[in-house]
Amino acid sequence: MAINLFIPNFRIDECMDAIRECLEKGWTGLGFKTLEIEKAWSDYSGLPHSHFLNSNTSGLHLALHMFKTEKGWADGDEVISTPLTFVSTNHTILQSGLTPVFADVDDSLCIDPDDLLSKITPRTRAVVYVGLGGNSGRYQEVLRICRERGMVLVLDAAHMAGTRVNGRHVGWDADCTVFSFQAVKNLPTADSGMICFPDAGRDERARKLTWLGINKDTYSRSMNQGAYKWMYEVEELGFKYHGNSIMAALALVSLKYLDRDNAYRRQLATWYELHLKGDPAIGLIPMAPGCESSRHLFQVRVAQRDQVLMALNEFEIFPGVHYRDNTAYRVYRHAAGQCPNAERASDEVLSLPMHMGVTEQDVRFIAEKLKEIVHRSRG
Repeated sequence: MAINLFIPNFRIDECMDAIRECLEKGWTGLGFKTLEIEKAWSDYSGLPHSHFLNSNTSGLHLALHMFKTEKGWADGDEVISTPLTFVSTNHTILQSGLTPVFADVDDSLCIDPDDLLSKITPRTRAVVYVGLGGNSGRYQEVLRICRERGMVLVLDAAHMAGTRVNGRHVGWDADCTVFSFQAVKNLPTADSGMICFPDAGRDERARKLTWLGINKDTYSRSMNQGAYKWMYEVEELGFKYHGNSIMAALALVSLKYLDRDNAYRRQLATWYELHLKGDPAIGLIPMAPGCESSRHLFQVRVAQRDQVLMALNEFEIFPGVHYRDNTAYRVYRHAAGQCPNAERASDEVLSLPMHMGVTEQDVRFIAEKLKEIVHRSRG
C-alpha cells in the first residue's frame, strides 16, 4: 500500500457533529464557532488575542498591510524574508507594495541571523521569520536583531501549531504571529488560519479589516435586537479574510487532539533519526535547542534528490519537497544567487511521510529503501 507524504487526519464523527450544530443553528459564517475557536486557541497557546481567518496567507498580508499603514512605510520599503518557503510568504510582501529581500538559511533551514544582518539597509522595515517544519531555528537571535534596530518581526508559524520553546508556545514575543490550519497541517481544517497580535488595539483593527473595514460584524449585529441593528460604519478599506463557523467547527475538534498528534509526530521523527543517523549520505536537519517541535515535516538532505525521490516512488513511497528556492521562480529570479545555502538546500531537501497513519514499520521500510537508493546512486 502506498505511503503518502501527508494524509489529513479528521475525527469524522466529531467533525460531523460540530458541523451539524452550525447547520441546525443556521449559522455557518463569521461568529458562533469562530468565537469559540479564538478563545480555545488563546487558552491553548497563551497568546492573548487570536483572530480566526480563512488562511495563513490572508493573515500574512493583513499583518504587513496593517504595519505598513500604521507606521507610514513607503511603497518599495524592504521586508527581509527567506527564499526557502512556500511562495505565499513572499507574495504577501509584494502584494503589500513592499520589496522582499532574501536572507540565507542556516542548517536549520530557517533564516541565518548572520546573513540577515548583511541584508539590512536604511529601508528595511520588517522581518518575516518562517519556522520551517516546526523548527524554531535561531529565532531568538533574529528577534534580538529586530528589537535592537526597531524592525517589526512577523512570525510565519504555518508549520508551528503546537511548537513550544523552553515550554512556552511560540508567538508570544513576536509583533504578529500567523498560523495555518490548512488540510494537511497539524491542526487540520479544509483551509483556515489564525492571526495573533500581542496587543488589543491591533487585534481590534484586524477584526474590522478582515470584514471589509466594517466596524460591526454580522454576528454581533444579529445579537442586537434594537431598531438599528442593521447600521454600521465602514472605517477604512478592508478585505474579506475572516474565517467561518464550518472551518472553526473542524478546528475545535482538531485542537482537542493537537498535542497528542504532535507527540506521535515527534515519535515518528525519533524513529526516522534512529534508522538514518550516522549515514554520511543522508543529512538530518538539527532541531533548535529547547524546541519541542510540532514536527510538521521530517526533512533530510540527499544528493541527486530528484532521482532519489523517483526511485522511492517505485516502492510506493511518496515523499515531497519543501521548498523550491523562490528565486528559481520568474517573479523572484532577480535575486538568484544571493542565498547559496538556500539554493543548495532546495536541490537536496526531501520531506519524508509524516502523518498519523505512518507506523514504525513504515518508517523502517522508508529508511531502508532510502539508504539503499542513496548508496546505489553514489555507486
